[in-house]
Amino acid sequence: MDSIDLEVLKSAAGWVADGLRCELVTVVKTWGSSPRPIGALLAICGDGRVVGSVSGGCIEDDLIEQVRLHGISRTTPELVSYGISADEAHRFGLPCGGTIELAIEPLSPASGLQELLSRLERRQLVERRLHLRSGAVSMAHAAPGANQHIEADVLCTVHGPRWRLFIIGAGQLSRFVAQVASAMDYHVTVCDPREEYRGGWNVAGVDLVHVMPDDLVIEARLDGRSAVLALTHDPKLDDLALMEALKSDAFYVGAIGSRVNNARRRERLKLFDLDDADLARLHGPVGLYIGSKTPAEIAISILAEMTAVKNGVPAALQVNHASALEPPGADACARAE
Repeated sequence: MDSIDLEVLKSAAGWVADGLRCELVTVVKTWGSSPRPIGALLAICGDGRVVGSVSGGCIEDDLIEQVRLHGISRTTPELVSYGISADEAHRFGLPCGGTIELAIEPLSPASGLQELLSRLERRQLVERRLHLRSGAVSMAHAAPGANQHIEADVLCTVHGPRWRLFIIGAGQLSRFVAQVASAMDYHVTVCDPREEYRGGWNVAGVDLVHVMPDDLVIEARLDGRSAVLALTHDPKLDDLALMEALKSDAFYVGAIGSRVNNARRRERLKLFDLDDADLARLHGPVGLYIGSKTPAEIAISILAEMTAVKNGVPAALQVNHASALEPPGADACARAE
């Protein structure tokens, strides 16, 4: 499953390879409210086809109309603003006062999309530097915390997995979590030393390793863009990995299991010299309460909670399994061990 941005880049690279005229549109700045974030991508072909999105749809309609009326005639990148006035905000579906600035880049083989895709296939984090005056492109490795910015007429965009997710256990639930997380631009690593679980693993683009989970967590040097999920139901595998993760800078650490078993887990973890502040960081039972019953629904529940934590949503606004009053049978996989 490809992320939205990767789908845009692949489509644009395909059009370039076919000799079609096309452009890459990037959200550069926003003021006030805007439907899409900085860095959102859209590719538009000379025949009017588009992939991706930079607004709620109205700006896309205008870009398509301009291409149909005038074709693709740019030879160098151009910065274009929408929604400067109240009338334009109403016309383009932006909230009153909202403004969005786009970089529109004509594409060619020199744009380096194939090289970029090759690097992304190797799960590298890449900074693509576009010289706005000349259209020249260069690429380099990006630091984990890098963000899109403009410096001295150079638009620096960041591509690739900016977040890391380490999943302990290669079971069915892990498969669903890994698939969705990959589409959310996580670099996903699944760890399971049990051969019987690894044999049936077949999720493309996800690393599968068979070392002991605590060794993986230590070697990963977890930072504020890392998350760890323990999904094996086996304390011998989960507990030591959780111990290391809770002492790290990981932004999210979660474990599957019922309230009772998570309480027992916390008691065990106290024996590993973890204090109350460390244990308070453990999300368990893992996930937001959405009445989920199937592994796919439970995966959505888990990733919803991870996203809320990543985006700084206050805990008071989240209803998780630890505080929810669940009807009998709800979220069975998340509660039972």
